Amino acid sequence: MANNIISSLGAGSGIDITNLVSQLVEVERAPQQQRLDTRQEKLQAQISGYGQMKSALDGLRTVVGTLGSNDLFNARSVSVPTTDVITADKVNAGAQTGTYQIEVLEVASAQSLAMAAQAERDSALGKSGEISIRFGDWTYDVDGDPATADAPLSFAVNDERTAFSISIEATDSLDSIAEKINSEKSGVQASVLKVDGQFQLMLTSPSGASNALEISVDDPSLDLFAFNATTFASVTETQQAKDAQLKVNGLQVSRESNSINDVIEGFEFTLNKAAVGEKLSYSIKADTSTAEQAVRDFVEAYNSFRETAENLVGYSRDEDNQLVRGDLAGDGSARLMVERVRQMVGDIVPGAEGGFTALTNLGIRTELDGSLSIEEDEFSDAINNNFELLEGLFATKTSSTNSAVSVNMGTYVSEVAAGTYNVEITQDPTRGELLASAITDAGFNALDDTFATALDASGGGYSFKIKVDGVESDLIELTGTYASADELRADLQARINSDEKLKAGRVSLDVGFDTATDGFTFTSREYGSVSKVSFSEASAGMADLGIDASLSGTTGVDVVGTINGEAGFGAGNLLLPAIGSDAYGLNFTVGAGATAQGAFEVNFSRGLAGELTNLIDSFLGSSGAIDMRLDTIDSQLESIDEDQIKLDTRMDALNIRLTTQFSAMESIINSLSSTGSQLDGLTDRLPFTAKS
Repeated sequence: MANNIISSLGAGSGIDITNLVSQLVEVERAPQQQRLDTRQEKLQAQISGYGQMKSALDGLRTVVGTLGSNDLFNARSVSVPTTDVITADKVNAGAQTGTYQIEVLEVASAQSLAMAAQAERDSALGKSGEISIRFGDWTYDVDGDPATADAPLSFAVNDERTAFSISIEATDSLDSIAEKINSEKSGVQASVLKVDGQFQLMLTSPSGASNALEISVDDPSLDLFAFNATTFASVTETQQAKDAQLKVNGLQVSRESNSINDVIEGFEFTLNKAAVGEKLSYSIKADTSTAEQAVRDFVEAYNSFRETAENLVGYSRDEDNQLVRGDLAGDGSARLMVERVRQMVGDIVPGAEGGFTALTNLGIRTELDGSLSIEEDEFSDAINNNFELLEGLFATKTSSTNSAVSVNMGTYVSEVAAGTYNVEITQDPTRGELLASAITDAGFNALDDTFATALDASGGGYSFKIKVDGVESDLIELTGTYASADELRADLQARINSDEKLKAGRVSLDVGFDTATDGFTFTSREYGSVSKVSFSEASAGMADLGIDASLSGTTGVDVVGTINGEAGFGAGNLLLPAIGSDAYGLNFTVGAGATAQGAFEVNFSRGLAGELTNLIDSFLGSSGAIDMRLDTIDSQLESIDEDQIKLDTRMDALNIRLTTQFSAMESIINSLSSTGSQLDGLTDRLPFTAKS
């Protein structure tokens, strides 16, 4: 009887407790684990889907970036003749179209001066003093006397080039002097040449008649380097400075350099040699093919993006024509991105002006499935007959109805709201100016503005210090003979703008001569309230030129104006919209006469390409929509990891609890089994159960 009971309980060791507990735990874990795994797989699929979305958006952005280039719609091609007279170097976007006959009459040349020969190039010359070099245009003696033929007669200073000086020490050689000149980086090339066993210092100016050199010295021992109207015997002019002379469609023009880049707008070419009577024909045409292909590439790129995106946020069919749910189906953020791109491509471009304001104007249609298609006849008509309107549709464009105001784009242009702004300039910007007194020097003839006085700077006779925009110059000295007030004016400007302190401060001015008052004018090249000119010091001799330290100038004025009725910030000739306003990111360069034109309109459009680029950047940026969504997914994955740890902990506890319970049961059963054996022995000895 006892054996029957024990046997029914498994006889104490008939149960595989480990396997039984494992199965029971797995039954408890399975549904919870499946929920976690399903959530994790879905989130990981979304990460993969966003990776594909980013790749598709980046591919579209690359094509859109090309389409947004203004140069794309201003591309030019040029047909050139076979010739060695002219080299066609470059045709820039926006070059002026047309056919041009070019005839080269004379090529530009640089002045070359050879100094007196020396026995050694690196030996000390034992001479000291200062060499001063100015740029300008020489007039030569052409009186027919062979003895003075081509001798420098008079020099007109080039006030646009900065004069310079170098100090010569007794230890200087030809080599070190050449090094000092070259270190000025003025455009003058100094070299030492070996000729017939001796060495000569040669100076070569920049090309062009107005870039010839006048060399003055302050010590007679340096006369071997002097080349001026009074001292030039030791210097040989081996080549005179000349301008290039050419005719373009019969119109004669001259330029300092043989590299011509401003005669035919956008067309750069080099003159190699003169060819009088030979007219070379160049034809510049608009190149529409590159832009046309870029538009076609955009349509293809958009359709590729749309297909990828729709498969991600919707459903597609596999090889067996079965519907497959996209990895981002049901993801609201992803669907919103796709919808915003689709909407932007189909809408009117913000701020676009003219006949083309949407893709439909080009014959680009949106099909029922959302893809783009090109209606070829309409598209060809737009390319062939209205090509100039394409730039405003795709690329950034600005315009101003005020001819004295230009629109510029600043650092924050991506924040500007496209559209039209009402602007009014109420105060034109001005430059700081100082008007000198009338010239009283006895050598000045006010009737014809001639000037016959030789200015001698020795003893500080004609010296001054000037302050330009708050920067004070070193002491500047005037010396030389001037044929007219204009020659003196040019020299004043060149010497002032050559001052090292003023150059370091990046300030400069223009010197004029007022024939009505017979006085010089000094005008800063900077606009606004920082713009001011004054003389801080002037020698007694300068008073004869109408200049003294008591002169008071007029400070410049900053521009004042409003944008959409809101006051802007004026800095010099630059007007900035208020920070945070719709126009912030644009700025306006204001010239003279802007106020007189009254209120006007400024339009800004970044074009379809610019708007799409901004939109895609907002998706792909480091803090963009995709990164924000991925951060959320990462947080959800971390939450799943935490839930997994909790589940594992609970299952481990369940495993321990069940194992403990079954082990206790096993112990009880083993105890019962032992008791059963004892009972069997007892019953065998009872009289009524005895077997014999």
